[in-house]
Amino acid sequence: MAGGVVISSSGGKVYPGHMTAFVFFSCLVASSGGLIFGYDIGISGGVTSMDSFLSEFFPSVYAQAKANKEKNQYCKFDSQLLTLFTSSLYLAALATSFLAASVTRIFGRKWSMFCGGITFLAGSALNGAATNVMMLILGRILLGIGVGFANQSVPLYLSEMAPANLRGMLNIGFQLMTTIGILSANLINYATVSIEGGWGWRIGLGLAGVPALIITLGALALPDTPNSLIARGYTAEAKKVLVKVRGTSDVHDEYDDMVAASEEAKAIEHPWRNILERKYRPQLTIAVLIPFFQQLTGINVIMFYAPVLFLTIGFGGDASLMSAVITGLVNMFATIISIVSVDRLGRRALFLQGGTQMFVSQIVVGTLIALQFGTTGEGEMSRTYAMLLVLFICLYVAGFAWSWGPLGWLVPSEVFALEIRSAGQSIAVCVNMTLTFIIGQAFLTMLCHLKFGLFYFFAAWMVIMTTFIALFLPETKGVPIDEMNLVWSRHWFWSKYVVQM
Repeated sequence: MAGGVVISSSGGKVYPGHMTAFVFFSCLVASSGGLIFGYDIGISGGVTSMDSFLSEFFPSVYAQAKANKEKNQYCKFDSQLLTLFTSSLYLAALATSFLAASVTRIFGRKWSMFCGGITFLAGSALNGAATNVMMLILGRILLGIGVGFANQSVPLYLSEMAPANLRGMLNIGFQLMTTIGILSANLINYATVSIEGGWGWRIGLGLAGVPALIITLGALALPDTPNSLIARGYTAEAKKVLVKVRGTSDVHDEYDDMVAASEEAKAIEHPWRNILERKYRPQLTIAVLIPFFQQLTGINVIMFYAPVLFLTIGFGGDASLMSAVITGLVNMFATIISIVSVDRLGRRALFLQGGTQMFVSQIVVGTLIALQFGTTGEGEMSRTYAMLLVLFICLYVAGFAWSWGPLGWLVPSEVFALEIRSAGQSIAVCVNMTLTFIIGQAFLTMLCHLKFGLFYFFAAWMVIMTTFIALFLPETKGVPIDEMNLVWSRHWFWSKYVVQM
């Protein structure tokens, strides 16, 4: 019975829900916020490997890449200005995440998504029409504001809308849309690189307006989540939405639990101060360390710079964009595996298996590059070697796409009590964007100096984060979002911080 109450293994009440058309539609539209994030990751790496784009905006990098053609493969594209073009977005998203937390709490998840779509739309128009570096970077900053709003509101929206037993699957829709965005961008890069007249990059940058339009119009059509409506005093509307979401009128118990959680939340005037309290230490640790570790897997290095990376290690121009399309496809299909398995196998199993697979792949990729280019960075890559390298990069991407990729967003969005949920999600987005910015800004320089050792650097982090998950992350599969405190109060380590409920 959809409205019935079951006691979960964690001791909490579970309201088993089924997939109603309303839930599916709401989550599908909301998760399209992931398209804008993914499209941008894919497009920026592609255009920065196009000669026509580099010669127009970054002539010094273009000249350096041409001069280095026969020389050191590791240092081909080392330019702080070029990485600033890519990374400025993440700095803007980081700054926005605090404002977005307040908008999401005061005006609701829906309007935060709308703000994200509108600013991303403006940024894509500015980038597509750019005539100088200043316009480009200003466009990137607007895109970053859009990403900041979307990454704050969408994971929260999905976690609150979904029934507890389907929450993992529906939340990973965000990551699936991100991978579809990356793949679409890779295909567009591949299709536009050879346009005569060298203006193909304008199509790629301008088409970012399409996913932005989807989330903007979609947000207008969506209802807000019952939790958010109750928190803002719209109790009658919240009950109507909950009935629609669950597909049954028997929602009284769940509604009462939401109201109780909201009353508790209202008693808290300063969520930012409260999140620092001892009883929220486990959730705060997860909100900081999961996104921190997610970026130190090295994935954005592979995804941002896949075309540049493949060019750098000796693939030709079109071949490098094609290799990026292959990794994009792997990313998308492996995320679908995660969607199917996350609510069956649980979060921990996927984290541990994916982490191990990524560790092995990083070691192999680093070793293959070391054997080929040594420390001098000079050498050519044979076809067999190149195929082997792409294979292990694909295994690495697959491991990420069914573990740290989706779960890096899912877990922080589902562990917080309502009173600190917006603040907690904001911290998670903030840490994610800070690390993305630092690694994005430092990667090409690190590749130039650490050479193949860069892959060993990320492999070492894989050991640290997999150990952390094994010891400190409790299983959150199937636990209602407002009953999450029980999970922490029964954990061998975190129970000493949490008051037993």
